[in-house]
Amino acid sequence: MNADPLIATLSAIVGPAHVLTAAADLAPFVTDWRGRYRGAARCVVRPAGTAEVAAVVRACAAAGAPIVPQGGNSSLCGAATPDAGGGAVIVSLGRLNRIVAVDAQNDTISVEAGCTLAAVQDAARAADRLFPLALASEGTCQIGGNLSTNAGGVQVLRYGNTRDLTLGLEVVLPDGEVWNGLRGLRKDNTGYDLKQLFIGAEGTLGIITAAVLKLFPLPKTQTTCWLNVATPAAAVDLLNRAKTAFDAHLTAFELVSETALGLVLRHIPGAARPGAASPWYVLAEFSAADPTAVEGWLTERLERGEADDGVVARSQAQAAKLWSLRENISEAQKIEGISIKHDIAVPVSRIPEFLARADAALAAAFSGIRVVAFGHVGDGNLHYNLSKPDAQDNAAFIAAQPAVNRLVHDAVDALGGSISAEHGIGQLKREELLRYKSPVEIALMRTLKQALDPRGLMNPGKIL
Repeated sequence: MNADPLIATLSAIVGPAHVLTAAADLAPFVTDWRGRYRGAARCVVRPAGTAEVAAVVRACAAAGAPIVPQGGNSSLCGAATPDAGGGAVIVSLGRLNRIVAVDAQNDTISVEAGCTLAAVQDAARAADRLFPLALASEGTCQIGGNLSTNAGGVQVLRYGNTRDLTLGLEVVLPDGEVWNGLRGLRKDNTGYDLKQLFIGAEGTLGIITAAVLKLFPLPKTQTTCWLNVATPAAAVDLLNRAKTAFDAHLTAFELVSETALGLVLRHIPGAARPGAASPWYVLAEFSAADPTAVEGWLTERLERGEADDGVVARSQAQAAKLWSLRENISEAQKIEGISIKHDIAVPVSRIPEFLARADAALAAAFSGIRVVAFGHVGDGNLHYNLSKPDAQDNAAFIAAQPAVNRLVHDAVDALGGSISAEHGIGQLKREELLRYKSPVEIALMRTLKQALDPRGLMNPGKIL
């Protein structure tokens, strides 16, 4: 029997079966998805509802134990991984997985934080509604984590980030008190918008336990196409022509480099090139638009030389195959080996300039560098990942990460951009944040942290 009094208290709250202490049981919870960070934990606690989460937090606060909230553990910046000290309690929210209510007339869905994104999408679809947040990890990532990182995904162009899709939250605060802000209102001008404090805070200010989210009409038609373009500038021009022609019917517009596609073709079984090779590709999706009008517009773009080749999906299965080429880039990179990853945003108009600047600076400093660039060109968010093709050379290159980050992030900053568009800060970018945020911004963030979590027990070592 474990002699730790905190573990005994936690077992009494959630049941002994839901307090994990054995090394083998802890292992999946103390390593991040990329395998970059490995920590240690006192235990993993799996509460079944908000009341249990609150009781767990009160017990940890009384014991002075750090708390690491964790959803699907798919963070790309180490935000859900504890430090190596071994004193933290991981609060895993997977048992809070109820779809509480779907209000189709109000276009809202109320869910617990442990619901997977796919489960929320399915529940919305069953009511003939769309929950538009769409990520490659949607089968495993959880809504609480999506909220805590203000996740973006492929449809931000039309529907916005998770922040824009959220009407209300329920949060367990660092002292164990529960704030119930589960209101499905689109207008509520009664003081500070408290939910915004917790969205994007990566569990450093409290634990999100439930949310009221926006729904939208389910599109009756979708047209998905894969287009070859010569340059990123051509992709941005094509994006703006598409927005002018189709406005809100353009729901996704992704940019993929030939290098990124090549990794997918190499490592993902069943992946196949859709057409001729090109330096760059665009994957675009039009929703609730007349397919004939879309195809006519695409034909005109090809005739005018604004795109070099194109494939239009003729079925949902074909559309899914096109999307799999985009969504499997991260998995293919993981198989290929470790790389230095960046999740940046610049104004859409400056994407070509960023790529030219960063590519040139890195090529001058690191000969033979391989750039894997892809992402959400429709909202200015690129995933800009770097490595050397040879594993031995790559090991030395990875050791130069601070210098690499400086070149990339300086280029981003010079263009008025952000060093983290949708992945958050976590452990990965704490020092970088200090360099690129103003002292006033950092001071305000520290003031908020001190006000809500004066003992620094909530997800310590993340963001600040």
